[in-house]
Amino acid sequence: MKVVAFVKYIFFVVGVALLAGAAISYTNTNDFIDTADTAEGAVVDLLKIRSDDSYSYKPVIEFTAGNGQQVEFTSLVSSNPPAYSVGETVEVLYSPTDVQEAKINSFSALWGGFLVMLILGVVFSSIAGLMFLIGRLRSRRKDHLQRNGVVVEAEFQSVSRNHSISVNGQNPFVIVCQWLDPMTSAVHVFKSESLWFDPSSYIKDKTIRVFVERNNPKKFHVDVSFLPKLKH
Repeated sequence: MKVVAFVKYIFFVVGVALLAGAAISYTNTNDFIDTADTAEGAVVDLLKIRSDDSYSYKPVIEFTAGNGQQVEFTSLVSSNPPAYSVGETVEVLYSPTDVQEAKINSFSALWGGFLVMLILGVVFSSIAGLMFLIGRLRSRRKDHLQRNGVVVEAEFQSVSRNHSISVNGQNPFVIVCQWLDPMTSAVHVFKSESLWFDPSSYIKDKTIRVFVERNNPKKFHVDVSFLPKLKH
């Protein structure tokens, strides 16, 4: 299903974008700290922010810049319970060329955005990387079994849903078949790769070819090349 591949690439693009944003944020914050002036400010209000069914509070800060200008700004960082109280004194960093560009001198105010983007970027990129790796390993195992495995004719049993995978509320189909090993008299059940259409009407034969690793039937690949290719 193209949706699965699409999700993989979306996670990759989002992850890279977030990491790029984190790098830019880190550079900008470092530059701001290096050139900023300091001042003593006071919390004059707490701005109540509603998010879904909860509330958080942003401190409103007032301070006097070095040129005597009175400046008021609202912190971008909100919390519940409030991190500050009205009347509390805080240290402020501000740009000498633009006094409206000011932040509370705290880790969360300075580095919070960078940290969030970094963590999310690592998470999204890791998920994308894991999806690419799993796909690659499956492809390599399939190629290995097709080149070096033993071909057996397994008896078709049924078509079922793979409930371990869900995309947009839909579960893919798998072909279930079984094979009796004549050497050990052991019955082996094989399930195909996930299919995003019902293959039932295309299964005409009673047996399905399966590639099995020599002396290890737990490693197998159900051959579904007889099925039509799903167009998108």
